[in-house]
Order: sequence, then structure tokens, then C-alpha cells
Amino acid sequence: MKSQRGDARFPVGVMLMDGCQGPGGVDLNVPNVARMYDYYLGGKDNYAADRALADQVLRVAPQTPALAQENRAFLQRAVRHLAGPAGIGQFVDIGAGLPTLENTHEVAQRTAPGAHVVYVDNDPVVLAHGRALLQGAAGTRVIQGDLRRPDEILGSPELTGLIDLARPVAILLVSVLHCVRDEEDPWKIVAWLRDTMAPGSHLVISHITAADHAENAEAGADVYRRASTDMTLRTHSAIRRFFDGFELLEPGLVRLTEWRPPEGVTPRQDLPTWFFCGVGRKT
Repeated sequence: MKSQRGDARFPVGVMLMDGCQGPGGVDLNVPNVARMYDYYLGGKDNYAADRALADQVLRVAPQTPALAQENRAFLQRAVRHLAGPAGIGQFVDIGAGLPTLENTHEVAQRTAPGAHVVYVDNDPVVLAHGRALLQGAAGTRVIQGDLRRPDEILGSPELTGLIDLARPVAILLVSVLHCVRDEEDPWKIVAWLRDTMAPGSHLVISHITAADHAENAEAGADVYRRASTDMTLRTHSAIRRFFDGFELLEPGLVRLTEWRPPEGVTPRQDLPTWFFCGVGRKT
């Protein structure tokens, strides 16, 4: 669901020819959102079908690679804050996407040695790469799961063997909720997660929007939809509803570049507002 940059240690994108099958028998002729994101970020875990569809997006939304980088940077800043000042030692990254350097567990464990991280995804390519990359990594696990069935995720013995849900946990929904349609009631899904989380837990969200240059944003989303990939652009108020029952940390629900930028760094102002992001604490 969600996607991140592929790791150079897994350059499968340059090893397999069109018409071949990828890990787990995946049809490489069918575009994949995670691999398209990998392409935007200069990774190698993508194929011709992914690049062809991604190029269609870039023709109408050329800012996409820069926003992908900013989305990743937001995730890292949020995890660094949670593992540090917020004192969170458990992370569940749902829709984790393709493996990348500076993954959630690397950022968290650098700040809080001993932190536990479970990555969740429903993509067989993501699962194969993640398990290969994280084999033997202490305090980390990759499990299969779909955000639309949160009870199966948090009830999984693979997860509960590493994450104690009776203690505060951070649940990351970074660039994934827009893959859930309104009729599937993503707000109900997040509310279920909230009610299961212990007090003091945190929720991290980034979500696409069309608050700026709406015509281009919608055109980019339409490319995904024509490829049978759900992509729902939501307003600021609709995204804010996901934080019902949470106390939004400063600076609130903002553009990617505006969420606690590094000291001395002026946030970029040249990118369109196609993402809102925020971190909430369950009180």
C-alpha cells in the first residue's frame, strides 16, 4: 500500500526482464504503487510497467519525486521525536512499503536502542524484500496484513509476540489511508486502532490532498485509478477527522515541509500542497 525507496542491496529491477515473474510469482507486467514510488525516489526495485505508469504521473505532476522525498523525511522526523522525547519504544508501520535505508527501525533504534518495530504490508514484493533485508535484525519483524482488517493486524501472534499493546505504541499510517475508499470508512478503521491503543500511544499520518494545483493533483490520481489503484484525495478537514480522540502535537496538521523541520532549515515553499501530515497522542 504505502511505498518507500528501494534499497540498493536489492537491485531486482535491473536483474529481471519483462515477461518474467518477480518474488512470489508476481506479474511484473502489472504496475505496482510501491515500485512506482521506488522509481520516483531513484530506487532499483521497479520494472518497465511501473516506470511507464509513473512517467504518466510525472507528465501531469512533475513535483511528485520531490514530495516523495519530503514524505520520507517527515516519517523520519516523526519517528525520531517519538523514540526520543515522547519515549515510545514500540512502532507498528502499516503499509510499510519497499525496504529502504533509514527505515523506521533504524531511525527508532538509533534514538532508542531496544525499540521494537513491526512492518505490515499486503504486497508480496514488499514482504519478500522486507524479510530478506531484515533477516536477523534485532527487534524487528515483517508481517502480512491489510489496513482494511486492523483486527487481524493487531491480533496477529507475529505482532503481539513483539509488541505489547498494553503499553504505549506508535502506529504509522504514512501515505496509506488514501488507498482506502470512503465507502470502506477509513475513519472507522482508524477509530478502531485508536480504541485498541493504550493511553500515551501516538498516531502518525500523511495523506494526499488537492489543496493546491487541484487540477494537476486530480490528473495524477486519475492515472492510478485507470490502473485500478484506489487513490482518494481528501480535504484538510477530512484528514483532520482521523485524529479524533487524539491530541495533535504542534504544529498540527500541516504540509510535509512544515512539520518540525530541522533547526536552521527553511521549509521549501515551492512545492504544491499535495500532502498533509501530523502526529497525534492518545490522552
